[in-house]
This record gives sequence, structure tokens and C-alpha cells, in this order.
Amino acid sequence: MAAEPVREADAVVHWRPLCMYCLKLWFLVRFTTRLRCTWLNIWRDEDAAAYVRSVADGNETVPTVRVGSTALVDPSQAAGIRSQA
Repeated sequence: MAAEPVREADAVVHWRPLCMYCLKLWFLVRFTTRLRCTWLNIWRDEDAAAYVRSVADGNETVPTVRVGSTALVDPSQAAGIRSQA
């Protein structure tokens, strides 16, 4: 059987430790979708933090999800991600 080709992430999730909204989103994405996400910790990745500030009016609002060129700042449900993918 041939291996499935590796594909790029469907979404990039910008998160931070201790964020309950980020944890909730992780569970929703992990257990209710087939999305492949890259998770960037804004406390460890300055470029990720700068991106979040650029799309969230200077705030570090997480989770912030990037799907293609669309940014979803603090999406209320994983359904928002699915509709963009």
C-alpha cells in the first residue's frame, strides 16, 4: 500500500499556554475534524505574536486561526474553521 502524500496544514493556530479557549479549540479540531493544523505558541514565537497583533488591532488575542490569507480572531467554534478550509 502506498503511503499517503504529505500535505501542508489546512490551518495555522496561534495559541498560548493556560488559554482555556485555545484548549477548547484544540479538542474540537482534534476530535471533530480532519483538519491538519500547525500550532504556534505566541509566547515562544515572536513572529507568531507579531502576526496576531497585526490582525487583532494590536492585541495578542488567542486563539487566532489563519486559513490561507483569512484570519479568524478568537473563532467561537471549529465550524468557522471548517467553513474556510
